[in-house]
Amino acid sequence: MDFRLNDDQRQLRDAVRDFCENEVAPKAAQRDENGCFEEGLIQKLGEMGLFGTYVPTEYGGAGLDCVSYVMTVEELSRACGATGILVSAHHSLCVDPILNFGTEEQKRKYLPKLATGEWIGCFSLTEPGSGSDAGAARCMAIEKDDGWLIRGTKNFVTNGGEAHVIVLFAVTDPDNPRRRMSAFIVEKSTPGCTVGKLEKKLGIRASSTAELIFEDCWVPKDALLGERGRGLHVALATLDGGRIGVAAQAVGLSQAALEQATEYAKTRIQFDRPIGKFQAIQWKLADMETAIVGARLLTWRAAWLKQNKRPYSAEAAMAKLVASEVSNRVTDAAIQVFGGYGYCADYPVERLMRDARITELYEGTSEIQRLVIARKLIDDPAWVAR
Repeated sequence: MDFRLNDDQRQLRDAVRDFCENEVAPKAAQRDENGCFEEGLIQKLGEMGLFGTYVPTEYGGAGLDCVSYVMTVEELSRACGATGILVSAHHSLCVDPILNFGTEEQKRKYLPKLATGEWIGCFSLTEPGSGSDAGAARCMAIEKDDGWLIRGTKNFVTNGGEAHVIVLFAVTDPDNPRRRMSAFIVEKSTPGCTVGKLEKKLGIRASSTAELIFEDCWVPKDALLGERGRGLHVALATLDGGRIGVAAQAVGLSQAALEQATEYAKTRIQFDRPIGKFQAIQWKLADMETAIVGARLLTWRAAWLKQNKRPYSAEAAMAKLVASEVSNRVTDAAIQVFGGYGYCADYPVERLMRDARITELYEGTSEIQRLVIARKLIDDPAWVAR
């Protein structure tokens, strides 16, 4: 068992870290305050190839492995949680389903522009009345002779403000509970598709969380992604990959908090010595480091399984569950190390804590992750024995 990164992975990590320290981290607080990405950042991310990390080279991507992708998301999130989820949601929730379920024509139409960042992607499943219960969606896609007419409202769409391409889920067969929903690729410029409310959030404020409104939005027959009636299957398979991305985001936020707390512990003087000399602080830092390493290994393992086309649904749920809960504990502990200063916006740890909170909610709450893991334990004895 070899836990070492290969040379290509190390070079990528170092290049992305250098880019983040120069281009992403310096304006993280400004992004948070303004609630948007500054002009030019998305273009720079695209020029670095960060929107097409594991897109095959024949579709204009870098053709890298999934572990390289999660390292990239971790480094971006270490610098700015909102930037990390911009890239993660684009990859995991839009690029991935097109790669896995799209026709060759769909792949050649959308992936080259998505891989370069010329187009940004999003995933639209949640509705005001259906969150964890995705099957309760009411947005309709009505079949016509020449295409589909979409009517309904979606909310909590990450990247919804920036996106050009939407992987949308709508009800096509309301009377068939087993094949009720289908997936579609919808270009946001399509008449009848509009952006509604942009949510004001506790954290990841630069990342848009949008309402999408579909009012007789017509799309052609070939907008169908995968088989008719298999939309819930597409959604759940896609969310498995999305959970790995959120786990990587959570690890990056945790790593940033640990680094900030460690540096502060070395320089903050109380009782004539750095607070890092006190065992109470040392134990906090030790617990933070240990938890982060465990979360990272779970995340990389899930990514490795995905890369090697092995089942990874429960492993992705474990990675997301542990990494998200670790990120909340670690960022909270970092504020405790800073004391009163940690509660002030002059230091980044309060922003890191706000950014971390969402990781226990999107791509399935912690409760849903536990449900996925428990079902695997009960339904697959061979997995239990592994």
